[in-house]
Amino acid sequence: MKLSWLPALASLAAVALLAAGCAQTAPPPAPVGLLDVTSRPAERALQAGIRAYEDGQYPEAEKQLHLALRTGLVSPRDQAAAQKHLAFIYCTSSRTSECEAAFRAARQADPAFALNKSEQGHPVWGPVYKRVQP
Repeated sequence: MKLSWLPALASLAAVALLAAGCAQTAPPPAPVGLLDVTSRPAERALQAGIRAYEDGQYPEAEKQLHLALRTGLVSPRDQAAAQKHLAFIYCTSSRTSECEAAFRAARQADPAFALNKSEQGHPVWGPVYKRVQP
């Protein structure tokens, strides 16, 4: 009994093993940590802007939030957060058209952007936010 198909089978097995070795997936990228993010200028400026806003230092907050947007925030959610805080500053300083534009920019950056219930109910920016909703 002649086994003429045996060399062909061995060759096929060798090719399959080689192909399996080439098909290995690349390792997943390393996770991004807090220190990685806060070392970026845009994210550092966003953090400083939000902190200044929370401390009631609105001119400094506005400056830092603009800097964050200019220097390239990576996350759409971060872009929306910067625009939201700018909208709050604009609305509370009677700059309604800028407030509206900032709310629109927040939505454009992150289509899932929405104010929470207490923010929506704010007497100054709540009505402006509702007016610009699609």
